[in-house]
Amino acid sequence: MSKGKPILQVALDVLDLHRALQIAEEAVQGGVDWLEVGTPLIKSEGMNAIRAIRKKFPEHILVADMKTLDVGVFEVEMASKAGANVVCIMGMADDRTITESINSAKKYGTKIMVDLLNVPDKATRAKQMQAFGVEYICTHVSIDEQMVNKTPLADVKSISKEIDIPLAVAGGLNSETAPEALNAGADIIIVGGAINKAPQVEEATKLIRKSMETKKAIKTKWYRKHGEDELIEAFIKVSTPNLADAMHKKGAMVGIRPLKNGYKMVGKAVTVRSADGDWAKPVEAIDRAGEGEVIVINAGSGHIAVWGELATWSCKVKGISGVVIDGAVRDTDDIKEMGFPVFSRYVAPNAGEPKGFGEIGAEITCGGICVREGDWIVGDDSGVVVIPQERAVEIANRAIDVHERENRLREEIKRGSTLSKVLELKKWEKLG
Repeated sequence: MSKGKPILQVALDVLDLHRALQIAEEAVQGGVDWLEVGTPLIKSEGMNAIRAIRKKFPEHILVADMKTLDVGVFEVEMASKAGANVVCIMGMADDRTITESINSAKKYGTKIMVDLLNVPDKATRAKQMQAFGVEYICTHVSIDEQMVNKTPLADVKSISKEIDIPLAVAGGLNSETAPEALNAGADIIIVGGAINKAPQVEEATKLIRKSMETKKAIKTKWYRKHGEDELIEAFIKVSTPNLADAMHKKGAMVGIRPLKNGYKMVGKAVTVRSADGDWAKPVEAIDRAGEGEVIVINAGSGHIAVWGELATWSCKVKGISGVVIDGAVRDTDDIKEMGFPVFSRYVAPNAGEPKGFGEIGAEITCGGICVREGDWIVGDDSGVVVIPQERAVEIANRAIDVHERENRLREEIKRGSTLSKVLELKKWEKLG
């Protein structure tokens, strides 16, 4: 049920206090109501983060996302003394931890928000927490769950029916989904990435605020998660370095380069195993490959071409997205003129013979990376990356997250800083 004017809360989920303060200042200018000192910031900077944000924004409600599971008395006390108005504890915590947190909060005039992250029966637990005396409930989908396109919106309606206290919702919300959450019964919209990662935080905040006031979705290209049916769109948005970062530096082929700059290749793999100079199976794979797929060839890292202009024309006519060859290609002038994405280890003028050794559709190695038929292949000026098909949705969303975070870093650098200063690299250098 509605409990008043909707509240916009920004979760300052960054590691460095100087960045959090700048984002908070811009978000306040954009109309944010509550400032949340996010868990990463608290773990990085401690209670000093709460003190610094309280000092700079004395009139704003300040939320400390402590994610308390134990010693609630101590954690509520330290956050309250540092300047928090609301302290978040976990609904998974023992009942005694929650009741002691409530009692501690009363001593300091602080309120308690219970986060239902990973609570199995959220509606029942929310009703119980209200009976205990907490002031706010939060239904929350973690960042890692968001990467597989999970949202908190399904739980909002069921929880709001069971409680009379304000309900907060967090988990990948943006100008498209914030109105949906409000219409389902939420009272507090908690936004992290769609504000933190925006190059222009003030404008991003205003956009979300407008969507909340009108309760109508405002389309956004960024700060949204992609499902299985949106993978091509997602992979086109990001670079191969973004993808490699999302996979913890894995998946990048070694020694495989584009014939020319400017290619963007995305598609599922059709795999081919052949021998040096044997172009029979690579060419036969064209008939098997469907529109939008990528032919990936292991030609034994050989120096004799297994691919050329006529094969490329066949792919272009069929609508195949590209070809990757751990071996050699020829006719490169003609292929470049076509603009068809071809990536290879070597370029050579001489071709071999169509002997027919090898197979199509088997698991292969290309550029040192295992490729199975159906894995996603993305190529650009930096090279080629292989995304395992079972992790495609997660990796696509993680890569977009990498790209969005870089957008914000780029903006901070353009304002006169440097990468080392923005990230405070010296502070984070590994010791020992």
